[in-house]
Amino acid sequence: MAKTSKWIRFFIKNAEHTSNPGVREHYGRFASLVGVATNLILFGIKLAAGLIFNSLAITADAINNLSDSSSSLVTLAGFKMSGKPADEKHPYGHERIEYIAGLIVSFLILSLGFELLQSAIDKIMHPEPAQFSWLSILVLLVSIVVKLWQMRFYRAIGRTIDSVTLLATAADSRNDVLATSAVLLSLLISRFSGLELDGFMGAAVALFIMVSGVKLVMETVSPLLGAGPDRDLVDRIHERIHSYPGVLGLHDLAIHNYGPTKCYATVHCEISADMDPMRSHDLIDNIERDFLSDLGINLVIHMDPVRLNDPETQTLRIMAEGVLARIAPGLSLHDFRVVHGISHSNLIFDVTAPYSLEESDDDLIFEIKSAIATINSQWRCVIQVDRGYVHS
Repeated sequence: MAKTSKWIRFFIKNAEHTSNPGVREHYGRFASLVGVATNLILFGIKLAAGLIFNSLAITADAINNLSDSSSSLVTLAGFKMSGKPADEKHPYGHERIEYIAGLIVSFLILSLGFELLQSAIDKIMHPEPAQFSWLSILVLLVSIVVKLWQMRFYRAIGRTIDSVTLLATAADSRNDVLATSAVLLSLLISRFSGLELDGFMGAAVALFIMVSGVKLVMETVSPLLGAGPDRDLVDRIHERIHSYPGVLGLHDLAIHNYGPTKCYATVHCEISADMDPMRSHDLIDNIERDFLSDLGINLVIHMDPVRLNDPETQTLRIMAEGVLARIAPGLSLHDFRVVHGISHSNLIFDVTAPYSLEESDDDLIFEIKSAIATINSQWRCVIQVDRGYVHS
């Protein structure tokens, strides 16, 4: 938020420290209060214009602004409650309340859209001519300008503090611009063609509001259900861990959060089995500590020892990787080891499969075993299939 940051410091102390829960709360509070004020002003102006000129479409648009103001109040309460520190009953903090606040806002929008649709249908059945006025046109134009500013304002702060709720509010402001533009168009068509579209346009605005509400519900529910982590974050974690000398590879990365600043992750790191245990433990300890201090990620690492000086194991691993590449793209293996017996040798490894692979785990295991057995019948496979916690 480069442009906003130049003046946001006048309103928010330590504005650059966006990972601080207290600073995030101040950002959310400031954005919510601005939203309440601007939407109440638009509501008052539009309601007066709608009642004076008997326009349901303008009145519907005014009530939409009132709902936006109510949504901002819910957002304000959500940021306030999410800023509460961790306690005995909630050791991971309360930041997910922000997502719940976004969900409440979404349901309010849906409810409002339904009420407006009923009013619009009634006016379609019992039409009354709307009075045209250039003043009402001016009111709608001012509303469009204010909503465009709101969209940029919410989006800038939402991106700065990584807030799903504020980004959803920015999308809602964008939708309001389209809805108000539609109302403006209907008034102009009525003025110059004589067609009475007020009720129909009011219905269109109501349906638009309901569709927006459904989309917002889906967006705010996703983090509550445990959405996959951002691809950029995954790439940064991989790159950072691989930068430590001694780390040969990593797998089984799982990332989850309890709010925008409460990130937790687990991962398996491959370390040479010949490394001194005290050195490998120190390496893992340093990585975990660096991630917490530098990235704010609570990282827990499981160490997997890998034998680098066993040519046979490396040859068999390459063979197994070739089999996976022929079966399906996106398959990978880890924790590969060989246990020799008298009559056969067990190849033990885990296979990571993407969710896009429709084949069941049992069918995939059978196919891999069959392919390796055709190469050498004395190789028996013990396979565990993992479905990654990271989306592609």
